[in-house]
Amino acid sequence: MTRALQLAQRGLNTATPNPRVGCVMVRDGKAIGEGWHEKAGGPHAEAAALAQIVGAGDTAVGATAYVTLEPCSHFGRTPPCADALIEAGVARVVAAMQDPNPLVAGQGLARISAAGIEVASGLLVAEARELNIGFVSRMTRGRPWLRLKVAASLDGKTALNNGVSQWITGPDARRDAHAWRARSCAVLTGIGTVKDDNPRLTVREVAAPRQPLKVVIDSRLETPADAAVLDGGNVLIVAAQDDPARSAALRARGAEIVFLPNAQGKVELPALLQELGRRGINEVLAEAGTRLNGSLLREGCVDELLIYQAPMLIGDAARGMFGLAELTELAGVCRLNIIERRSVGADFRIRARLGQA
Repeated sequence: MTRALQLAQRGLNTATPNPRVGCVMVRDGKAIGEGWHEKAGGPHAEAAALAQIVGAGDTAVGATAYVTLEPCSHFGRTPPCADALIEAGVARVVAAMQDPNPLVAGQGLARISAAGIEVASGLLVAEARELNIGFVSRMTRGRPWLRLKVAASLDGKTALNNGVSQWITGPDARRDAHAWRARSCAVLTGIGTVKDDNPRLTVREVAAPRQPLKVVIDSRLETPADAAVLDGGNVLIVAAQDDPARSAALRARGAEIVFLPNAQGKVELPALLQELGRRGINEVLAEAGTRLNGSLLREGCVDELLIYQAPMLIGDAARGMFGLAELTELAGVCRLNIIERRSVGADFRIRARLGQA
């Protein structure tokens, strides 16, 4: 199963909107075939492993299939993997976790078991769930897993008071952050960051077989028509108030615009996550400014923090990480669960999750 998880990791940046899945076929203590799911529409991990076995002039009869996610039981772009395993004559199927997709949700293992094949699940389930945490989120909550990335000084400042922020962290941290962009289905920012930094929101520092969707929260459609984020298309602008002339200019640059207003004339952030979920977005990386960071936290949209801290001090007048209201007692603090600390070049990276996530 450990090997199957390693194989599944190969689809980290490409499998979306599908889950990342790996499979290893074993007989008499020896691996006879393995596979992984590369991209939607391509062979699933089980099919790839079976094809490798057939290509070697062998069969899977009597083998045990170790797969990181329950074999599918429905017709999508490819036939059901449960049926393929049954037809191949495997003797046992071990799944790391049950598929949270309601179209499967136990039915794959049930179908295999009904065919007289031994089944088991739960082996390395935590690791398997972590690998597909965005897919699990979308299947169970209808919304993607949102990571909020912040680059800050040791005193928690993300930019000078005049908005200058490039560069607080070093090249190693920036390269690492691009790796998180590469695995994400969408990169999200706000109009403030577009105006201050004119970001491209593309993956450049690491290999990128695909580019994530670029999402800009822009309540009043203030994105300049020559903004770098519009280059190359693949951008979704989320607004609350329409302006026909500005809409036309942005659409002429290839942008798609959706309107999700709340009662205050701003973008309804939870509704945006539901919209992204409907679009098959599993993981979102938010790279925004103080105000939007605070709004995402306040409205319960953040699942995980990805914080890069540089060994420098900027001072009280600079901009902080989160625009949150003042507290008068510690009972109201936002508590975090630190899941990782590590050095990245000269900087530090902290991953933390909110609540019980």
